[in-house]
Amino acid sequence: MDAKAYNAKLAELRKDRDQIKKTKAALASLEEARDKKIRTLAGYERASAERIAPAAGLGLADIARIAPALTPPTLHDSASAAPDGPAEDSPPTHAASDNKDTPATTAPSAVTPSRPRPQNPAGDDHPQPVPAPTAAPGRDRELPSIPDGGQGDRWFAHTPNLVSTHPNFTQQARSTVFLDTITGVLVHRDQTLRLTLTDTRAATILQAVFHAVPEGTERIFITAGDPWHHQADQHPFLKDAVAAWLNAPIDGWRTDTGRGKDKMAGHFVHPRNPVGRYQSDNGRHHVEIRSVGEWFDPDGADPTTIRDAFVLLWKALRAHWNDAVLMGSPSQTGRDLWTRTIPTRGQHSDGYPVLSEELRGLLHATAGQGRTELITPPALPDRLPALVEYDRTFAYAKHTWKSPVGTPRRITARTFASWSEKEQVKALYGCGHWHVRVTVPDTWNHVGLLPAPAPGDRAWHYPATPGTTFTTWAGGPEIHTALTNPLTPWRIEIIDGLLWEDGKPLDDWAKKLKEAWATLAAQADLHGDPAQRQAARLASRAVRSLLLYGIGSFAQRPRMVTGTTPRTHERDVPADAEIIGFTDEQITWQRPTGFTRDPNAHPEWAAAIWSGARAALLSQRHRDDNTYAGALHTPPGTVVAFRTDAVYLTTPQPWPYHGQPGDYLNKGHLAGPLAAPTTEEQLLALRDAGRTALKET
Repeated sequence: MDAKAYNAKLAELRKDRDQIKKTKAALASLEEARDKKIRTLAGYERASAERIAPAAGLGLADIARIAPALTPPTLHDSASAAPDGPAEDSPPTHAASDNKDTPATTAPSAVTPSRPRPQNPAGDDHPQPVPAPTAAPGRDRELPSIPDGGQGDRWFAHTPNLVSTHPNFTQQARSTVFLDTITGVLVHRDQTLRLTLTDTRAATILQAVFHAVPEGTERIFITAGDPWHHQADQHPFLKDAVAAWLNAPIDGWRTDTGRGKDKMAGHFVHPRNPVGRYQSDNGRHHVEIRSVGEWFDPDGADPTTIRDAFVLLWKALRAHWNDAVLMGSPSQTGRDLWTRTIPTRGQHSDGYPVLSEELRGLLHATAGQGRTELITPPALPDRLPALVEYDRTFAYAKHTWKSPVGTPRRITARTFASWSEKEQVKALYGCGHWHVRVTVPDTWNHVGLLPAPAPGDRAWHYPATPGTTFTTWAGGPEIHTALTNPLTPWRIEIIDGLLWEDGKPLDDWAKKLKEAWATLAAQADLHGDPAQRQAARLASRAVRSLLLYGIGSFAQRPRMVTGTTPRTHERDVPADAEIIGFTDEQITWQRPTGFTRDPNAHPEWAAAIWSGARAALLSQRHRDDNTYAGALHTPPGTVVAFRTDAVYLTTPQPWPYHGQPGDYLNKGHLAGPLAAPTTEEQLLALRDAGRTALKET
């Protein structure tokens, strides 16, 4: 084989790669549709796995995994006859280690935790290994656990010389313009210009902007047009189209490599809100192209109104921070503002230490974000009487008043079992993250309460089938809700846990943001100028994003780096990189680089807030009204879906709304009868129709 034939085969291999990528996506969609049909068939009273399995081309075990109600008796019998591992109701224990506090179990199964059973009634001094729990439906990934003995104990520390402290500098504002790539309208300070854009390539945008505003532009906010979706129809995935747009060669410009203390270098590939960072070849200009959609949905606003919204936002923040600067994204800005609330005197003036990398990794893998779940027939009727949307206003702001601080304690099952009932209740109500084995009550007839690992990376579902047992991690608010819910207490068995001291590291920051939000929301309601009302409304949404994405930035996920390599140097692509796009000139790739030494990484705060928000979707007390709201305060069979801060029902509810953070706002009401949605696209279409219908009525 000569070099020409070798290169020709490489080209064929790339085509095969892209075709395989498309085929895998299509296969995943077909498998999902097949599983939904199987679950629908399971609703038929005479359905049997023996008939469905050959029709689906699956085994009996696969059918039982997809639709547990169809599990054949033979599978139940073989599971119960398994020789290794104790019976299902035996307590989970851990292998003996040097740690005298070896995890054992407790089984709080009532509203308040009951006194635990002994670890080993037979008197054996050597605990047995943890038995594999009965899998929840569809689960085929295992969550990590804390190692036994000294190895696990070493996790409970902070990363040396990595602390969140009050900054001793002021952020530098960047000269910003706002561009509508559909109309060509460009707003720079108080000037409105109209550009002639022959196309929507990054090269065209940079050339046109720097011709109109020759000096000083450092940030270009795109307000409409989504130019990075240019030629999206030529790529199998939207992310590929974005990567191609960002990495297209631009005469006179190259990808920014950072400058000074600014470490934001390279492009950020995102299907909807990417960031392109460029520097001129002569090094004089550094500029980034961003989407205003990072901050809020423009909702058709023109660039002038959007600039006014950012001005109002800045003024509202300056009322609380005299050094407030709007950075490129709400996550950057929100976290920078938080650092400026760190005390400079008194308690915590030395800052907030960052957890060990092991604990950060554990929280990343075991603490999910907002609850997203669509409940489909046969759990619901095929026809719904209505679809009613309730969305929690500024939800995360409700859960920032208490957060974990300090080094967490490891609470093993044996330690938990040794506590009094009062101590157990206090711990579960405190700032904790718990490794638990959960059993759904035999009489349960409502939605699931606790997240369980589901197929896919960082995917979660919420088992609700009576008798289901699964092992998971959950935060204190969710555990407390499962034990004290208004229907039937769930059985929770503690395997292991992390327990922090209660603190208020986010309280001052969140209070200031809530005050800014309230001020802007009032302007949006009362201002006499419609354009200023719209600008204030957008600015209030931006405050919500500051808190929402600021909290998300504390989670500090493992970093993903995107890079490009010329096609002529294909061998230089890192071995662990995933190729996400390519052109005739270059290859675009991404690869994980693990956790960076981020002094503001606090996943324990994000995890606690997310847990509290998920719990509030189920049950939330309104003290002033002496009532409760949430999914568990609706009749069984009326919950259609959860989407982060929103719950979708088939009947309206008399829940109080006072416009305060956490209150349930009725945002949509679509009268039926209507077909129950079975896909996210169908749900969103009904949601939009419901919002329109509610506005009209």
